[in-house]
Amino acid sequence: MKSGFVSIIGRPNVGKSTLLNNLIGKKIAITSSKAQTTRNIIEGIYNEKDMQIIFVDTPGIHKPKYKLGKYLNKQAYIMIDDVDIILFMIDAKSGYGKGDEFILEKLKDINKPIILLLNKIDELSNEEILKTIDECKDLYDFKEIIPISSLKNRNTDRLIEVLKKYLPDEIKYFDDDTITNVKTSFIISEYVREKVLELTNEEVPHSVTCFVEDIEYKKNIVDIKVCIVVDRDNLKKIIIGKNGSMLKNIGSKSRYDIEKYLGKKVYLELYVKSIKNWRDKEKYLQEFGFKDFE
Repeated sequence: MKSGFVSIIGRPNVGKSTLLNNLIGKKIAITSSKAQTTRNIIEGIYNEKDMQIIFVDTPGIHKPKYKLGKYLNKQAYIMIDDVDIILFMIDAKSGYGKGDEFILEKLKDINKPIILLLNKIDELSNEEILKTIDECKDLYDFKEIIPISSLKNRNTDRLIEVLKKYLPDEIKYFDDDTITNVKTSFIISEYVREKVLELTNEEVPHSVTCFVEDIEYKKNIVDIKVCIVVDRDNLKKIIIGKNGSMLKNIGSKSRYDIEKYLGKKVYLELYVKSIKNWRDKEKYLQEFGFKDFE
């Protein structure tokens, strides 16, 4: 038995969460075209007969301008120190840029295997892929450079083979049927937040928070109540929409993902609460057990 913890590091929106979901075979981390969608440390457990890899999805590292950005960077830096192997992912289509350079400088003092992942190769020709590999190989003494497509699940089998060589432990940390460290209620709340960000485009900032207020498992259906918390009344109006149309759309799309995850029919009730004072918001969320306040 070989095992170990592997952190997926990269700037925002390079495909880290998509890779995690495809490796695990289930959607446990939300994805979005918006940067900084991931706000929490999410572990996905990959199992084979003689191997267990605990993948750790992290918020995208960037030069922060606001409090949330500083919090997200802090979360990601923690998981640089506390893992066995680092997967440094860049967008091969856009190439190595200043944001990637910023992250690599943080990694250079880390004494552990660093593997470079060149993501989105499905959008490149073979010649372009080889050119990108050649441009990146002298940036740092990477243990490996692996071109992949997290969206199309291309070359991820090669990634697993390579990781097995570097796994340091010989114990099983989780049971075979465990796929993540986060609670089901958290995943449900994240599905709702994903749809809020997706359907409202740039109108609603990342400060929106969702959490499950109540969940009841019945024989043939699961009743779930989710609160969407914002800090301005105008955002509340946007999320509800005209005659409740936006909230209904968010609920419909969220319910599809939740039912797929739970394997059961779901009755989903959503409501929106506006809390103008950030301290009040923190206190309110913590009363409901939401500890990872940004």
